Amino acid sequence: MADTTSDTGPSVFTADVLVVGMGIAGACASIEAAEAGATVIALEGASGPGGSSAQSGGEVYLGGGTATQRALGISDTVEDMRAFLTAALGPNADQAKIDEYCAGAVEHHDWLVDHGAVFNHKLWDTPTWMPGDDSGLMWMGERAEPYASLATPAARGHRPPAPNFAGNVLMDALVATAEKAGVDLHCDVKARSLIVEDGRVVGVRATQFGEEREYRATGGVVLATGGFVDNDRMLEQWAPQQLGKDKVSDGRDDGSGIEMGMEAGAAVRRMHQTETAMLIIPRLVVGSMLVDGDGHRFINEEVYPGLYCHAAVHHRRPPVWVIIDEKGIEDVPENELWGMQPMHAAETIEELAADCGLPADALADQLRRYNEGAARGEDPQFGKSAQWVRPLEPPFGAYPTGAGGPDTFNGLPLKAQGFTLGGLHTDLDSRVLSRAGEPIPGLFAAGRCTHGLHGDGYISGTSLGDGSFFGRRA
Repeated sequence: MADTTSDTGPSVFTADVLVVGMGIAGACASIEAAEAGATVIALEGASGPGGSSAQSGGEVYLGGGTATQRALGISDTVEDMRAFLTAALGPNADQAKIDEYCAGAVEHHDWLVDHGAVFNHKLWDTPTWMPGDDSGLMWMGERAEPYASLATPAARGHRPPAPNFAGNVLMDALVATAEKAGVDLHCDVKARSLIVEDGRVVGVRATQFGEEREYRATGGVVLATGGFVDNDRMLEQWAPQQLGKDKVSDGRDDGSGIEMGMEAGAAVRRMHQTETAMLIIPRLVVGSMLVDGDGHRFINEEVYPGLYCHAAVHHRRPPVWVIIDEKGIEDVPENELWGMQPMHAAETIEELAADCGLPADALADQLRRYNEGAARGEDPQFGKSAQWVRPLEPPFGAYPTGAGGPDTFNGLPLKAQGFTLGGLHTDLDSRVLSRAGEPIPGLFAAGRCTHGLHGDGYISGTSLGDGSFFGRRA
């Protein structure tokens, strides 16, 4: 990996493979290339590796009968995993990528474990964003209708052994493996543009602390630079619904890799698609009625929380409220309530509606219909499991959400947040495709700078999942 410096030009570094970005996609691409015998330089714009992956929950969505699933007595098939993801990530999910990902999920699980990932044989069994302990497996809404009727439910959220945000644990392991494999990591390096010669991508122009550099690769350049949620100009053009919302990133998801690829003739796909989340307590919501500004339920509260957050923020009239009773709050373990208390409480549903700015007649009718079904252990509207269905009784409470609620509540940020899911168009081998659908010689990409599995839906673990899986293909 030579460094050639001239008096008149930039420093030049060469390797077989150049990886731009050292989140999970870049780490896995680097490891595979190095273990195949290639010399690898990995560039990272920050002062250290990890990117947004290190700040994530750390879930990797895997199934089909992984060793972790089998150890916990959970039966699963590739077909059921595929059916669930097709429905939950749709409509407009990438079926070919879902098929490939599901077919390779068991092998990918084993590869991650062999390269430092740890998934404890411990199951978190109730709805949550992230377990509060070191559980290695969690449910992602697979037991909820309508998905439970489409695919036999199985827990597939594989997690590192740490509570809450655990992405750093996973990334520390993968980066250590990459460095042990001989990957040469250059931090504080900002890639500026691709070097294209005779129609082939052969390197990257970059700067480090104001010094110009050239990085050249004989075998290919892999873009793994993340999405574009931190670039308001790109959001305005491609995903304006995300403007004004909080950004889930390390602050460096600026779309630079996407724009570099486009300058080289790359096509993009699904650029309007975004993940959406809110500060909302899944264990509380599952026993509640989630209602929109018309006082109507609109989804099964048992689904993966990102799905009802997306529906609430983008497809329902605000404000959206969590309507629950005293027992429902008491049923939630205190450490999962994050210290949050209802914004409003009332002895009658009509009083609560007035406090929430909801139509009283509509909310009262919704409660009546919900309770009639719940008395039979049923949810005729959306099929919520009997485990979570019971009549709601006074006194009632209401929690606000990021869909029309205040920006903060109980001292915590309430505003909706998210990241982008669209990006460069790639094939199953992570080759970047031109607008004519042909591979651009020498250019590969993976992670959130590409369009991966996703359509309009998102399930936690599918971003780290497709980034790591297709990063290995790059």
